[in-house]
Amino acid sequence: MKRRNFLKTAAGITAAFTIIPRHVLGGTGFTAPSDELTRAVIGVGGMGRWHARLQNSRLLALCDVDANHLKRALEMVGPAVQGYHDFREVLQRDDVDIIHIATPPHWHALMAVMAADAGKDIWCEKPMTRTIGEGQKVIAAMQRNNTIFRINTWFRFRGNFYRFHSTVAPVKKAAENGLLGWPLKITIGKHQGFEWKFFWSGHPVAAPEWIPDELDYDMWLGPAPYKPYHKHRTHQTFRGYWDYDGGGLGDMGQHYLDPAQYILGKDDTSPVEIEADAPQAHPDAVGSWRRIYMKYADGCEIILDGDARDKNAPFIEGPAGKIFPRLKSDIPDLQKKLASLPDPQPQVTDFIEAVKKRQRFALNEQNGHRSTTLVNLGKIALQLGRKLYFDPKSQRFIDDEAANRLIDQPIRRPWVLR
Repeated sequence: MKRRNFLKTAAGITAAFTIIPRHVLGGTGFTAPSDELTRAVIGVGGMGRWHARLQNSRLLALCDVDANHLKRALEMVGPAVQGYHDFREVLQRDDVDIIHIATPPHWHALMAVMAADAGKDIWCEKPMTRTIGEGQKVIAAMQRNNTIFRINTWFRFRGNFYRFHSTVAPVKKAAENGLLGWPLKITIGKHQGFEWKFFWSGHPVAAPEWIPDELDYDMWLGPAPYKPYHKHRTHQTFRGYWDYDGGGLGDMGQHYLDPAQYILGKDDTSPVEIEADAPQAHPDAVGSWRRIYMKYADGCEIILDGDARDKNAPFIEGPAGKIFPRLKSDIPDLQKKLASLPDPQPQVTDFIEAVKKRQRFALNEQNGHRSTTLVNLGKIALQLGRKLYFDPKSQRFIDDEAANRLIDQPIRRPWVLR
């Protein structure tokens, strides 16, 4: 029986036996073979090397289409780890339990679906997918395979949120217990802790260059449309092109928008109105923008303040109060009131334990898709330059075929996303 199938079966029959502590079996530090999870990392650029350094499971394989990236990463982890050029060979290994996907976002959905169909659990970099339609396919793949899935952003459940010197839990408590009133507005920009990374803009006219010998550029493109190679299109600056990501919004948006979604209690829905204030977008290269506005059916709003015009805006506000960074507020005795309120619902925040026990992780394919949809709605509004109306249930735009064509975008053959 494959290790992952064993874990799935064991999770369903835990009442039939008693788990013996490891120290009884083999002394301090003993790990039973059936209890040790293994992993492989696909894409070992900057973030991929971070994934490779994790110590929560045994690393067996690394994969990258850039020979130099792969060489540096293998030197870092030692001779026991095997290197691969083609990720499909990694997925064929029966001894790998978890696949870490740290490639550019245009690969995320395809690799996640293929990994799930190969019986692997998945730890995926943000943003979860490059399009809304890809996110729907990832959800379907995780459901049909009983896959444990997580997105690599964590502010909804741990870590000090930017400029708050606190987790988001106190803000969540204030919001869900009515201290601020309803509806709520969240503003995210320079003065609330984030400066959008405008330097991740593309080059509208980039002359073709020779492809370096160490890079398999055709495989790097994979499902993305073919465009002549230029170094700015790959590696650290790929985010400046719509084919692969969405600039600073694509790179960092889920870090900021997922906690906002969690605080507002919107894990099962999406905004109904989206509007962007920005220069005319280039069809290939991502540019800068001034403001993105999103509104939910109940009146809650999210404002992305790109040009830092909202100097005095709180992070979150309602008709009964405001909360600023560092948990400053116009609500008297906020901390005392928060202490008297119930904590937010507990979440499964240990990915390895989630895999072993077959429990849904705190930020998974379902709520992760909804927060990635916030990113992708903003991107579509930037690309089209007009106000959009979205149906959260059908996940389609209303009377706007041009916008709907950006939900499900064709991918390059021979790759197929099912």
